[in-house]
Amino acid sequence: MKLAAEFVTSVFSLEGCPRWHRAEVALAGRSNVGKSSLLNALTGIKGLARTSKTPGRTQSINLFAVGDSLALADLPGYGFAKMPEAVAHRIATSMNEYLRERENLAGLVMLVDARRGPGREELDLAEIIRSRELALIVAATKCDKLKRSERAKAVASFAPLGLAPVLCSAVTGEGIEELRTRILRIAK
Repeated sequence: MKLAAEFVTSVFSLEGCPRWHRAEVALAGRSNVGKSSLLNALTGIKGLARTSKTPGRTQSINLFAVGDSLALADLPGYGFAKMPEAVAHRIATSMNEYLRERENLAGLVMLVDARRGPGREELDLAEIIRSRELALIVAATKCDKLKRSERAKAVASFAPLGLAPVLCSAVTGEGIEELRTRILRIAK
């Protein structure tokens, strides 16, 4: 089952977010973790979210409607991208406001590269979501780049988050159906 989605709007601040009754599930992660590729895989719509080889291209909160009661929010990446300091500050401020104050936010899919595991930023992000008592799903992306012998060690590196990750790949489709199922559960 695919998440039939359509692009609604891009916003740069909390005030720009739509006033609707949809539960929102945000996708967040580092600039080079593959959020747009994963969003396209989840929806089965190639090109729904624009992908780029250059990290940091997503600089707004992009909202996609899924059915009548759910929306996916593709958040700007953090950490890796090179950009002017003023732009980085604006992005960090809008993301922080969205994650801490958006009433429609029901959960977060935190994307982490399976090869590197979570760092300080991911632990802080998880704390924000837990402090709001929202659902948290951890997606270990790019698992297709792991050798079979590396998988157990990669999963173990997620222990500080207190959640087992869903190993997933936008390339092979591994874990995509499980992520869809978990996202739909949040919206109920």
